[in-house]
Amino acid sequence: MSDKFFIEVSSQQNNHDEERICGDVFYSRRLQDEERTILVLSDGMGHGVKANILATLTSTMALNFTIEHKDVNTIAEIIMNTLPVCSVRKMSYSTFSIVDIDHNGETKILEYDNPQCLIMRGTEEFIPEWQCIILNSEKNAGKELKFCSFKPQKEDRIILWTDGITQSGLGSADYPFGWGDEARDFVKKIIKNEPDISARKLSTKVINMSCFNDGYHPKDDSSCVTIYFRNPRRLLICTGPPFEKENDSKLAKIFDSFEGKKAICGATTVDIIARELNREVVDSLEFDDPDLPPISHMEGADLVTEGILTLSKVNNILESYNDNTTLGKGPADELVKLILESDSIDFVIGTCINVAHQDPNLPVELEIRRTVVKRIAKILQDKFLKEVNLQFL
Repeated sequence: MSDKFFIEVSSQQNNHDEERICGDVFYSRRLQDEERTILVLSDGMGHGVKANILATLTSTMALNFTIEHKDVNTIAEIIMNTLPVCSVRKMSYSTFSIVDIDHNGETKILEYDNPQCLIMRGTEEFIPEWQCIILNSEKNAGKELKFCSFKPQKEDRIILWTDGITQSGLGSADYPFGWGDEARDFVKKIIKNEPDISARKLSTKVINMSCFNDGYHPKDDSSCVTIYFRNPRRLLICTGPPFEKENDSKLAKIFDSFEGKKAICGATTVDIIARELNREVVDSLEFDDPDLPPISHMEGADLVTEGILTLSKVNNILESYNDNTTLGKGPADELVKLILESDSIDFVIGTCINVAHQDPNLPVELEIRRTVVKRIAKILQDKFLKEVNLQFL
């Protein structure tokens, strides 16, 4: 995250009707040391396994070469020379869009045969100066790529998509030539109506509308990636009592002064904060998850749950989370929802060891608190591109 804004990224996809594997592939990498975020969206020819292999190969090369600061001509030439030739069509083919974001500088976009991305500056479309790059090698002579660079501003959005979006509804009465430019109008209308809509919700709306255009039987793999530059949505998660009792007041002060949403995981932790701030904890009797104690309530807290069991389940949900995951109403599910809706997550972890968690009769996966939190933090950074801070008390 730069000093100016947070970069929220969300990718939503639908498979070709009756295909179990998506022929579109999206990769992302946040390079903390270089303060760069790199994203690649590729669409392999056809659909199913063959398309997925082509797109995976393309995305992997594009990501790695961009990380190494290769110039755009080199990236394109190597990718197109490396792709295997389709045995049916006698050609190697995979589209790609590459976005290279310098958190303190310019954003560069390179596209080959994907529908041109949409760049929004607030509620209006922003059109940068696009350059046409024509390859001149013997194998790829005449192939054209589009390239642009610009310095992003707060409330900018970049929407990438594959032709499964723009060609949805093709042949229908409403869209005989496909959704096309009307997909761009659809996004503009949503942003005007909901100026602060998250990247995740915007991508989901586009994907759902694309599926609707095809009568809920997608005729092609479809992907929509939204990149949103904005103020970070912050979340504080307090879990575990401090190692020294004198730090109880410090924990309560951190909680009370935090600007953003707040969650407390652990009965002892919430008791400490409630005592120090002179607030009441109200227990609920609604068991929405048979594996976990019910949620409690306290003034100033958006969510209050049990501790280590809930965090362990959160870790498991995040590990396996994908576009098809449906979250319930249990404590762990509610915490995952808060996490996914946030950009910057601050954990305050008390390091006082709970004797109950050292019982050898308890399940092996019930690990000490700090280990589980570190695992969650790694998943959030690597898989969800979240900004995560850990503070131990």
